[in-house]
Amino acid sequence: MSMLSFMGALEIGLIFALVALGVWISFRVLDFPDLTADGSFPLGGAVAAVLIVSGCNPWLACGAAMLAGAVAGLVTGWLNVRLGILQLLASILTMIALYSINLRIMGAPNIPLLGEPTVFSPFVSDDNAYWVQPLVLAVIVLVVKLILDWFFASQMGLALRATGANPRMARAQGIATGRVTLGGMALSNALIALGGALYVQTQGGSDISMGLGTIVIGLAAVIIGETLMPSRALFIITLATVVGAVLYRIFIALALQADFIGLQAQDLNLITAVLVAVALVLPRFKSKWRKPAKNGKSANAATGGQP
Repeated sequence: MSMLSFMGALEIGLIFALVALGVWISFRVLDFPDLTADGSFPLGGAVAAVLIVSGCNPWLACGAAMLAGAVAGLVTGWLNVRLGILQLLASILTMIALYSINLRIMGAPNIPLLGEPTVFSPFVSDDNAYWVQPLVLAVIVLVVKLILDWFFASQMGLALRATGANPRMARAQGIATGRVTLGGMALSNALIALGGALYVQTQGGSDISMGLGTIVIGLAAVIIGETLMPSRALFIITLATVVGAVLYRIFIALALQADFIGLQAQDLNLITAVLVAVALVLPRFKSKWRKPAKNGKSANAATGGQP
């Protein structure tokens, strides 16, 4: 893999690290199977693109994209908490509705951003774009990660984690689980929409179909990170999610550039499915490998090390 390809994979991986953190909040912290990501990711991109083309500051456009994503998450949470619709079905309804909403926002299937200012414009020139953009994204992801670490150690964050772990116990402790769920869904989709806003600024435009498979990519990043860096410490868990997203994109780039495999761009979804399947199966193999080792140690201890 060339350095240019590696930096490109790192750049996209860092963007999807924000998506993965959002997916981690809904799936792991709240235990809420949420498919809204496939709609909130292009929603963030659509809002940011329209505002940037209209002359808005790119950073403010990212903030507006996060707000729009938070509203999408609130709608999903409201359908489940207030109307009693199943979690998965509620997210599917929101995702379907967002397709039409995104078309309404953009007014067209796509919006080009070539020549428009972005959050990277003050730092990027023609010679350094390939490494400055990933560096700026790394700083953004680091800041978001640290804020999440701080938030989940706060009283509100602990209430969010308790709600996902045991809703009945959380309610018994006086936690308003419904409101907490709404807040968690808003936070999750705000991060996903931020990823979409940054994605369109690196790719030169927003497209209505760019959210296809977003939830699969986010889940793949979470699963890969958990497999490679298993831990109960919050700092390591969020770090593993970021690392999983970056490694996922690097694996994709390596697979597509391996001539002996013969894969092409249209095989991207196939590679994604294989990577997710491998990441899901690996923990089982690891547990099987550990069991014989533990049994061997216990047998030696029982016999005092004698054959």
